Amino acid sequence: MALISCKSVSLAYEGNTIVKDLDFTVNSGDYLCIVGENGSGKSTLMKALLGLKPPSSGKISFGEGLHKKNIGYLPQQTAVQRDFPASVKEIVLSGCLAKGKFSPFYSKNDKQTAKDNMKKLGIDSIADKCYRELSGGQQQRTLLARALCAAEKLIILDEPATGLDPVAAAEMYDIVRMLNKNDNMTVIMVSHDIEHALSEASHILHIGNTPLFFGTKQEYLNSDAYKQLSGKGEAQ
Repeated sequence: MALISCKSVSLAYEGNTIVKDLDFTVNSGDYLCIVGENGSGKSTLMKALLGLKPPSSGKISFGEGLHKKNIGYLPQQTAVQRDFPASVKEIVLSGCLAKGKFSPFYSKNDKQTAKDNMKKLGIDSIADKCYRELSGGQQQRTLLARALCAAEKLIILDEPATGLDPVAAAEMYDIVRMLNKNDNMTVIMVSHDIEHALSEASHILHIGNTPLFFGTKQEYLNSDAYKQLSGKGEAQ
């Protein structure tokens, strides 16, 4: 059974349907990139997958023991969040709360999970540093480590390289690739960078004004949706 299955899903924003009759599945180990024009409904779909916004019609199902509280989520940052006065360790640890903990105290296992994820993302040496003092790349790594504290099988990333310089963006994409390939973490990523999506993803979901598409990367290269979004006219 798929980790996530969307059947005939329609999504609305402020009463207007923006995505209609969406069908796709996400299996364990997939790397799905969601692409489309601005305002096409990508962020609304993310909220639906996280259980924050119900679809206006259709059904989103979870399988293989996946629950929405066990999905790691890295949203786009706001200016206020970038100035948050907490340490790296405190922010990463807070990801354990997403699992629906009933205790206000962190367990030994929580602390070890946070430590392991900071080490995995190369930020263990700055664990006590204030988040607001970090570079953009370090902040994103901190937030990704936080998401991993909640994630068991799946992480959802909303434009994780936005605002990063080219070196930091490349490092972020390398980390996500490592999580997918080495840790078998299933990835769903919203991206405006179509060329990056095509270099990294196993599957593409294209939503928006152009034809809806879901399939493998190679199938997407031969689709009308890709031709219209890229303006290339012919598949490459």
